[in-house]
Amino acid sequence: MGILLEERIGLVNKRADRLKKNGTFFWLKTIENASQSRVVVDNKEKIMLASYNYLGLIDHPKLKEAAIKAIEKYGTGTSGVRFLSGTTAVHKELEAKIAQFKGAEDAITYTSGYVTNLAAITSLFQKDDLIIIDKIDHASIIDGCMLSGARYKTFLHNDMQRLENVLKESVGFVNKIIIVDGVYSMDGDVADLPGISRLAKKYNTMLMVDEAHSIGVLGNTGHGIEEHFGLKNVVDIHMGTLSKTIPSVGGYIAGKKDIIDYLRHNSRPFIFSAPIPPVNAAVAIAAFEVIENEPERVHNLHKNMERYRKGIQSLGYNIGNSITAIVPIIVGEEEKTLQLCKVVNEEGVFICPILHPAVSKETSRLRSHVLTNHTLEDIDEALDIFEKAGKSLEII
Repeated sequence: MGILLEERIGLVNKRADRLKKNGTFFWLKTIENASQSRVVVDNKEKIMLASYNYLGLIDHPKLKEAAIKAIEKYGTGTSGVRFLSGTTAVHKELEAKIAQFKGAEDAITYTSGYVTNLAAITSLFQKDDLIIIDKIDHASIIDGCMLSGARYKTFLHNDMQRLENVLKESVGFVNKIIIVDGVYSMDGDVADLPGISRLAKKYNTMLMVDEAHSIGVLGNTGHGIEEHFGLKNVVDIHMGTLSKTIPSVGGYIAGKKDIIDYLRHNSRPFIFSAPIPPVNAAVAIAAFEVIENEPERVHNLHKNMERYRKGIQSLGYNIGNSITAIVPIIVGEEEKTLQLCKVVNEEGVFICPILHPAVSKETSRLRSHVLTNHTLEDIDEALDIFEKAGKSLEII
């Protein structure tokens, strides 16, 4: 027997109220300027370590110019779904740009990354199909699996032996797919694409990769996980967001033309929901172009990632297996995590804690994000703050 809705609501709200009362509720903060390397929060300038603006494009002049022109031409929205009256030339241009960027035949866009995963998974897979996912895949992938009605199985994170065991036990399914994150958003590590793609091929299984945190981050030119590993055409379905490195809104699926056409004709979030506004499509196009035309942004991000990771690790913090712009500072105990977050925020670093149920109870952490436009001074100042805070709380 379940609990009453009122009790369920009360349990969640009481926890939030407790954190607010003791000054350790760090979410839903108001950012008072563009989300760049330094931001104003609580009337104080702080080093931003909580943003997905990895390549610093959020106020790039070319993106602003593209937005202004699109507003002047199309107004503020479409007032219709894509299938009827909501398709504009800029939507088609964006999808062509995404396909070119990912080396795919075609692409389709949706209103958010979360909706994109739900749309693709529920449209392509159903009862009697099998979806195999990494145990720590993003919530939107898990929700898509549950809503699809398909059978789904998990394997231990990046464990190729466990993945192969699942595949060996799944020969009876006609349609099978492996779905993984490119960069795991809570850990900052990367999917073992060489191993996963080898097993996908061996067991005649499709492969889908969610690149929400890998576009603009992985690969010498920021094109993502295939470039990172020097592989080509091993991913069947490319998923990505338009709200992180691409500082707009929405998500996309890129792949073979027949798959994309099928999604256009069959995915409910595309047919029954209004599209991303033309202004956001124009901004996204400009962002992809800047990534390709200004490779120094990716190169500098990689330098900053290495400097910050080595620095925070040398202080004695546990960062797990991170090799990307997401660098978790794994404390473990929830209260200690909140105390560390409070101290560093007071000293000038804006960062947020990640607690259960987003991660397991014993792995509470602060999740830091490195940006290309962090200066060496920003990074060194942040490291100094973390050193003092960690020592004062006896964490390091």
